[in-house]
Amino acid sequence: MSSAQGTERKPKATRNQYGETLLELGRERSDIVALDADLSGSTKTGKFAKEFPERFFNMGVAEQDMIGTAAGLAVTGKVPFASTFAVFETGRAWDQIRLVICYSNTNVKLVATHGGITVGEDGASHQALEDIALMRALPNMTVIVPADATETNSVIRAVADYKGPVYVRLGRSNVPYTMPDDYQFRIGRAHVFHTGKDANIIAAGIMVDAAKKASELLATEGFDAGVINMSTIKPLDEETLLNAAKTGKVIITAEEHSIIGGLGGAVCEFLAENHPVPVRRIGINDSFGCSGGAAELLQLHGLTAENIAEAVKTSLKNAQ
Repeated sequence: MSSAQGTERKPKATRNQYGETLLELGRERSDIVALDADLSGSTKTGKFAKEFPERFFNMGVAEQDMIGTAAGLAVTGKVPFASTFAVFETGRAWDQIRLVICYSNTNVKLVATHGGITVGEDGASHQALEDIALMRALPNMTVIVPADATETNSVIRAVADYKGPVYVRLGRSNVPYTMPDDYQFRIGRAHVFHTGKDANIIAAGIMVDAAKKASELLATEGFDAGVINMSTIKPLDEETLLNAAKTGKVIITAEEHSIIGGLGGAVCEFLAENHPVPVRRIGINDSFGCSGGAAELLQLHGLTAENIAEAVKTSLKNAQ
C-alpha cells in the first residue's frame, strides 16, 4: 500500500477492526482462542465464535471466571484473547488480572471495547475513564490504545506474537482513519507525524486525529505544533518523548481518559525525572461521564481539536 492517509475511507470503529483481525488470526493460527463475557455481539468476537465455536468460550456475565479461564488456557499453550467492555474487564476482574495474569506473567491478551467517554448514551456506569490507570499500575502489563482501524489491525497481530500480558483498549464509535496505510505498529514505539519547535502534542486513541487537526489549526496562526501518536502507554517510548521535550517549548497530552494515571500521568512522571518542561494534560478532569452522544460528550469534556489548539497557545504564553 501507499503511505497516503486513508482519509477518504469511511470512519470505522476499532472494535469492528478487532473482530475482523481476530477472525483472520483464527484462520492462520490454531492456538488462538477467544473468550467473552456475554457481549460478543458488541465486542465483535462473535465473528470468531461463529467460525470457530470449538475455540470460543462465552463465560457469561462472569468476568472474573473469564480471566481465570483465559489464564488456564494460556498455561496449556493457547493464546487467549479475552474481551468485554473496558469498564467490566478492568474493574470487575482487577484482582484476577493482578494475580493470575500479571503476578504469574501469563500470556493473556485483554482486548476491551467501549473504552472512554464515546461509549455515549450508556452513561457513566459504562464509560471506563480510569482503565488505563488501573492496567498501567500493574507490573508485567503492556498497555496499548490504537488510534484507528489501521493501527488496531497491526496492534492485534503484534500482541498475538508478543509473550506476556497485554491490555488493548478499543472504542465503540466510528473513528476516522488517521494512520498511514503502510503503518506497522511496534510495541513501545511511538509514531511521529512531525516534531514541532513550539509545542508537541502527545496523543493516544481517538485523540490522535484531534491532535492532527489541532496542529493544522495552529499552523494557520503561525505555530509549529508537532504530533506524536503514543499508542503504547506502557512501556512509553522514552526516547521519542525526550526528543519532543527537548525540541519544543511545551508538551500537551491528549487522551480520552482521566488526566489522572493515564497517558498524561505517564508523560509527566517521565519528564519530571528526566527533562522537566511545561506539560498541559487534556482529558477527563477527575469526573465521571454522563449520557449523551459521542460528539456531544467530547465537546462537553473539552476533547476537541479546538480545545487542544487553545491549550497549546495558553501553555506557550505561560511558558514565556
